[in-house]
This record gives sequence, structure tokens and C-alpha cells, in this order.
Amino acid sequence: MRTDRAKAPGQQPPLTQEALVGAALLVLERDGLDALSMRRVAAELGVQAPSLYWHVRNKEQLLDLLADALVADAVPPPREGGWREQLRAYCHLHRRHLLGKRDAARVVAGRFNLGPSLLVILEDQLDRLREAGFPAAEAALTSYLLGNYVAGFVLQEQSPLSAAEAVGQATRTEVVNAARDHLQQLPADRFPNLVALAAELSEPDMEDRFAFGLERILDGLATLLEPAPGTR
Repeated sequence: MRTDRAKAPGQQPPLTQEALVGAALLVLERDGLDALSMRRVAAELGVQAPSLYWHVRNKEQLLDLLADALVADAVPPPREGGWREQLRAYCHLHRRHLLGKRDAARVVAGRFNLGPSLLVILEDQLDRLREAGFPAAEAALTSYLLGNYVAGFVLQEQSPLSAAEAVGQATRTEVVNAARDHLQQLPADRFPNLVALAAELSEPDMEDRFAFGLERILDGLATLLEPAPGTR
């Protein structure tokens, strides 16, 4: 949505929905989602907040537009290898994309956004899944499942692990180490598994945790393509 009218020297550029979304992205990256408000977006544009409502009905509609804008520069993986390799690459790319944009997972999680950027991504995913042999319903559910897994995982890894981390009294590593030490010091007769697996519960990094969960999902999806018993 563009306005091509020329402006006089010193005149504010015409306000457009595209400019509004661009300003909101700047506020999101600089200040975070909790600080994102129509007032701050208006200030970024140098206008009064009421003028924004000519272009969006409310903040929720702005978040819909942001959800699409945040994936506008997402690049799908090449069509190399089998369906499993391609879906794995898709998920790892999506996770890195969300991690690279402040609070992006919080914006996109749970929104059934049908903006132009996401439509292109969904069409590409569904085409790969159906080409691999997934039936229509399973292809749609798989796309939904993987998107939710990635967004949910990023939400988890970007959330504070404890009050100490949330208020800046401890780093994430310090919180994890303290949790490991606490588990190891529990009474072993009452919590034998927690004591024995204290390191295993606390030490794997987020890359390993993400990869483990993703591979188990892919294992499950593979069963949908296996022939029924007694068939070839």
C-alpha cells in the first residue's frame, strides 16, 4: 500500500500502512513487544496516535501485519534430499529466523496469519509434503505441527528460566548450573532419578534439545508414509 504523492520540503511523508508496519518493526526490535504501543509507533512516525487508526483497526490488527512482516525475508531451504532432510532444514532455518528478530516468536505464535509472505511459505511447504506422498489432511496437519513446534521452542528458550534471570541477578548459565547442583543435592533415597540424571536434565544445550525433539517428530511423520502391514 503506497502513496506516491510528492511532499513539500519539510512536510511529513504521507502515512501508509506499509510505513506504519515498518515503524512498528523498529519499535519491536528496539524496545520489545511489551513496550510496543500505538502511541510509540505514532511517535516513531512523528504523528499522533489517532491517525494510525485510518490504517489499522487496533493493535491486534497491527500484530497480524507484524506477524507477516517478520517472515517476509524468510528464505526456504533448497529442494535437495528427501522430505525429511527438507523439513529438517525448514525447521532449523525457521528457528534461526525467529531467534534473529526480537520477540518474533511471541508475535507469530498462535496467530493464523494469512498475509502474503506466510502464504508463499505455506504453499511451498504443502507442495513439498504432498510431493513426498503425504495425504492432504496429513500434509496440512504436518505444516501446522512443525510451525508450532518451532515457535513454541523459541518461546521457551527466550523466556527467563527463573526470577533471578528475569531481573538480571543471574545469567542463564548460572541458573542452569544452580539447578543442576540443586538436583544433585536432593536426597537420593527420595529422588533417585533426579539425582542420577541431574546433568542430563541441565546440560544439553538448546541446539541439542531442539534437534532431539525435531528428529522424534520426523520419526513419527515417517510412519505415515510406511506401507500398511501386508502390502508392498
